Amino acid sequence: MRELMLGPRRFSELRADLPGISANVLTQRLEGLEEKRLLVRRRLPPPTSAQVYELTEWGYEAEPLVQMLGRWAARSPWHDPSLPISGVSVMLSFRTMIDRARVGDMKVRVGFVFGDMSYVGQLDASGIAIARGAAQGCDLIFTGTPHALAGAVYGGVPLDVLAGEGLLRAEGDPALVARFLTLFPLPERVELPPE
Repeated sequence: MRELMLGPRRFSELRADLPGISANVLTQRLEGLEEKRLLVRRRLPPPTSAQVYELTEWGYEAEPLVQMLGRWAARSPWHDPSLPISGVSVMLSFRTMIDRARVGDMKVRVGFVFGDMSYVGQLDASGIAIARGAAQGCDLIFTGTPHALAGAVYGGVPLDVLAGEGLLRAEGDPALVARFLTLFPLPERVELPPE
């Protein structure tokens, strides 16, 4: 369901963002969510005329729950921020992990381009609002892979290393780019008692 939090998606887009899930299992999950009225299936108007899945108003209300689970899971001693992540997932993680105190008086429009999918974020003291859309007229633009962006933000991988490997490029004021990368701290991990 989290893959639909940023708007309607085609079946092929959902499947691409959920590696390892078979078409049959994804179809069953979507049908189950549709039966429970958490999402609807509809056809886009011409010339596209593609079928998309979209959350209902009630489905969108689950985002705070998804965020709470995301913050809880990020505290796990087994959480590995270096694992592959989809574009939607990294965008939702930004909405979840943003530290508003670190944002301060910043007001920035940020573009994210991952292949043929792009998103635009409006960042200010209230957080970051992200929607699918062309990354034009943005103060900052990150172009590359979601995995590389997550590595820069959550894994501390230097941007110049990622750029040198052709995985992530950042456009905009370098000081603003550097500051943006610090706005999403992971919570401290839980320390488990000894066995």
